[in-house]
Amino acid sequence: MMQEEAVGDLGQSVGYVLKQVQASLHTAMDEVLRPLGLTVAQYACLELLGQHPGLSNSELARRAFVTRQSMNVVLRRLQERGLLTRPAYAAHGRALPTELTRAGQSTLREASVAVRAVERQIFAPLSQERQRRLREDLTSCAASAIANQPVTQP
Repeated sequence: MMQEEAVGDLGQSVGYVLKQVQASLHTAMDEVLRPLGLTVAQYACLELLGQHPGLSNSELARRAFVTRQSMNVVLRRLQERGLLTRPAYAAHGRALPTELTRAGQSTLREASVAVRAVERQIFAPLSQERQRRLREDLTSCAASAIANQPVTQP
């Protein structure tokens, strides 16, 4: 029989410490993005579109870890600021492929440099090799979590 184990000391819980780092990263990103008039979700959207032009709302939402409804609001605000374009009507199906404008590309460059500086600061205690190992370990954990998600029926 397998013995059940409680979380115990939160300082020893990998999940709790990971959440602390995530919260610190989010707060620091928010501070450097605010002067650019961006939220973390808006920055994530710009970064995703910069690397993968034409992503649909659904794909952007999934990759940015927000709901489709939240991504709709993000896209609308960025479009109102002239940072991205979306066609009024879908050429195929329902997806509206989204792309950055020149202003969006410029804002993304500035935001990306600011966010990278935040990451460097937060992960400075780790050598490049330890950062690489951490990234690989967390990627393995994320893949395992996805593989073990229950399958939902449509």
